[in-house]
Amino acid sequence: MDEISTQPREYQKKIFETASTVNTLVVLPTGLGKTLIALMLAVDRKKKFPLSKIMILAPTRPLVEQHLKSFKRELPELWAEMVLFTGSVNASKRKEMFRTAEIIFSTPQCIANDLKKCLYDLSEVSLLVIDECHRCLKNYDYTSVVDFYKRQADSTIIRILGLTASPGSDAGKIKEICRHMDISEIEVRDRDSADVKSYLQEREFERVEVPFPAEFQEINVLLKRIYNSKVEELKKRNLMFGPANKINLLKLQKRLGALAGPGKFNEMRGMSLTSQAIKIAHASELLETQTLSGLNDYLRGLVKQANEKKSRGVQQLVKMGEFNAALISLNELLSRKIEHPKIEECAVLVENTFREKKDGKIIVFTQFRETASNIVSRLNLIEGVRAVTFVGQARKNDTGISQKEQKAIIEKVNSGEVNVLVATSIGEEGLDISEVSMVVFYEPIPSAIRKIQRAGRTARLKPGKLVILMTRDTRDIAYHYASTAREKKMYKNLEDVKKGLGEKTLREFT
Repeated sequence: MDEISTQPREYQKKIFETASTVNTLVVLPTGLGKTLIALMLAVDRKKKFPLSKIMILAPTRPLVEQHLKSFKRELPELWAEMVLFTGSVNASKRKEMFRTAEIIFSTPQCIANDLKKCLYDLSEVSLLVIDECHRCLKNYDYTSVVDFYKRQADSTIIRILGLTASPGSDAGKIKEICRHMDISEIEVRDRDSADVKSYLQEREFERVEVPFPAEFQEINVLLKRIYNSKVEELKKRNLMFGPANKINLLKLQKRLGALAGPGKFNEMRGMSLTSQAIKIAHASELLETQTLSGLNDYLRGLVKQANEKKSRGVQQLVKMGEFNAALISLNELLSRKIEHPKIEECAVLVENTFREKKDGKIIVFTQFRETASNIVSRLNLIEGVRAVTFVGQARKNDTGISQKEQKAIIEKVNSGEVNVLVATSIGEEGLDISEVSMVVFYEPIPSAIRKIQRAGRTARLKPGKLVILMTRDTRDIAYHYASTAREKKMYKNLEDVKKGLGEKTLREFT
């Protein structure tokens, strides 16, 4: 393809050949060029259908802008009219932009809203690219846009390309994604695939376990005593059956919410107990896997809620002797400047990396914003470290950072002004970050999707290192094994679904 400035790799050519003939789901690790495959297919469709339009969708505006930037970099300046659709452009202007555009870049929310208002239709679209297509489930806007496309476009020009680093390990959800997008073929590659291996750099893996201090365990015993008391009462009231884990508590909360009402005293009490148990389970998770400072902020927040009489259940919770004993012990540890051992281990890893490679870049991933702030405060005490938090947009009781600020931070990372990015889940999906020397998971996560996305940030163009921090004898260990098992299960399920699609096609042909 003379129009594209980058020479595609062999596996990209093979995947393109499939995608040019049928609707295709592409599962490819981060950094292996999914966007280039989309670009090759866009060029192919425009050649076959010169008057048609191409639509590229991604879940967030920064990702959408990244795709637009890639297309503009790879294609000749006057090759096609490319436009970025955002909610900030008024509807009548978007309607006119759509009429003249040849390649449209947008979030699914923006397009779905326009289609519902009949601003335009997708009858002329010859290619719909769905980036991060593992989100193409249930009521997410991707499914709405795809449904409009399948109804409105001429069947002779319809083509759908789904892109993801991981569709998840659940076979049912993989099938649902394929069904929504009318997928006929799945192209899967991992780091060990024969045609991919030669393009990847070596990735060193290190699993670092830190001890769970005895003083932490004493606080955890108090928290678990509260938790068990709430669960036992739920069982006595015949409201809870089976294992008392977080997932089952959340399901119970939803069921009780639907049943509770005037005169339903048992269900109302059950709602309160379930809410209290979930809060204490979260406190225990912070203690085991995060930071003492974060736990302190969380418990203090509950005390504040109780003082403001916002919830009777929270008032009952903070009056418990075990709650107050846990808070006193926690404050005693913090007064002695004691923190979770992971914080110091993370600092050692970062310091050692920069000692070996002064111009390196590091990403530290964590589940919680409060933890990210605590990590940044500690890392910035190290000479030569310029760390910043990278979190999502503002939400209730949390300022967050805007998409404009997110973009500015990424530019600072790429220029070297920032050399450590401490990110929550916002940093997992397809960010345009130059090569990083090391990725640190502050905690393991049980999700295969998120593990693959996080790990894919290093060892792309240069050798890299992946480190997972775990607290010994806590849920960290179970989460690590769960994500590893789910990743293996994902690739097996993908092969099974791929085989099923092939058999379906053969039946239709015969």
